Amino acid sequence: MICPESEAGPSQDESLPGALPDALRAELIAFRRDLHMHPELGNQEFRTTAAIKARLEQAGLAPKVLASGTGLMCDVGARGEDTRPMLALRADIDALPIPDTKSGVPYRSTVPDRAHACGHDIHTTTVLGAGLVLAELDRRGLLPNPVRLIFQPAEEVLPGGAPDAIESGALEGVGRIIGVHCDPKVDVGRIGLRVGAITSACDRLELSLDGPGGHTARPHLTTDLVTAAAKVATEVPALLARRVDARAGLALTWGRLETGHACNVIPQHAELSGTVRCLDLKAWREAPDLVHAAIDEVAGMHRAKTVINYVRGVPPVVNEAATTDLLAGAMAARRGPYAIEDTEQSLGGEDFSWYLEHVPGAMARLGVRTPGDTRGLDLHRGNFDADEEAITVGVELFTASALLHVNHL
Repeated sequence: MICPESEAGPSQDESLPGALPDALRAELIAFRRDLHMHPELGNQEFRTTAAIKARLEQAGLAPKVLASGTGLMCDVGARGEDTRPMLALRADIDALPIPDTKSGVPYRSTVPDRAHACGHDIHTTTVLGAGLVLAELDRRGLLPNPVRLIFQPAEEVLPGGAPDAIESGALEGVGRIIGVHCDPKVDVGRIGLRVGAITSACDRLELSLDGPGGHTARPHLTTDLVTAAAKVATEVPALLARRVDARAGLALTWGRLETGHACNVIPQHAELSGTVRCLDLKAWREAPDLVHAAIDEVAGMHRAKTVINYVRGVPPVVNEAATTDLLAGAMAARRGPYAIEDTEQSLGGEDFSWYLEHVPGAMARLGVRTPGDTRGLDLHRGNFDADEEAITVGVELFTASALLHVNHL
């Protein structure tokens, strides 16, 4: 898939229409910065939804807000009697409940403890920009097949906002779907592609342990919940690692453990919560039963009663080969094959996977690192930022995919 840089340089295929005009590029950067300054959490993206809707309507389009009240979808191009399936471009629009710790930028979040620290503002702006470019191409008779824009809320809230978008009809008439996710390990101007699983499954686990408690002088007369919680925290992940194929990548990682209030009192209640992640779809389907059995086994050794809340999250995003080829061809047409690199499967979860339960599709990793930047920025950190040239790259990728999709019907 990758072409060495020595064999190809940055060049755009002038025969493919849809280049991003300079004025629109500047507008999109301003739009992204406005979103970045006003982040909204999942299912609360009312301002974001209104801003997207207003700009699409200004372009003469007819966006439809999703039934959940946030997020929207919008078709570009008239269907008429054409029943060929559409290509959908998907963006997620929600932010994270963490503070923005960047300094020295004018677009830092103005909302306390809220930040676009996963790049959803970039995703949103690229799909918006692509929609505006494609609308202009459609007016000129240069859009070969209608395209659907999906601006989805609540990606960060398990099991994600994708199921609600699907229920609202987001995939009706759609035959293929594509999306991007910011990758701070990839230089701007490049994308990462992979056929097969590119993300992992992710579920949430909440556990309560209970027992009579008592005096620390007489632990033999109590259920020692501190010890029980510690054993569950350390031994259950190790036990799971021995009960599934190591290649499945099943990993339980705790993020919270709370118990006790005094140094000489064995508590009556303990709580743990964390995530279960899987590289493999088969292991993900088996995970709830395996986790329940391992917890009951370890907790039972310490006479602790368990209440387990296993919350299904998202399956892995599994890129279809033909759609991955579409993305590769689109990127090569815009920037040359040198701009494509292979990428690995990550342990991160993405609710884009729910769309792929219904239609084929693929997700690309969109490079957002400024070449030479050594700060090591990462997703879900308060100092995360993106090189805004990624907006241009994302628009180019989406518009070229829309124009070339007719060859993949």
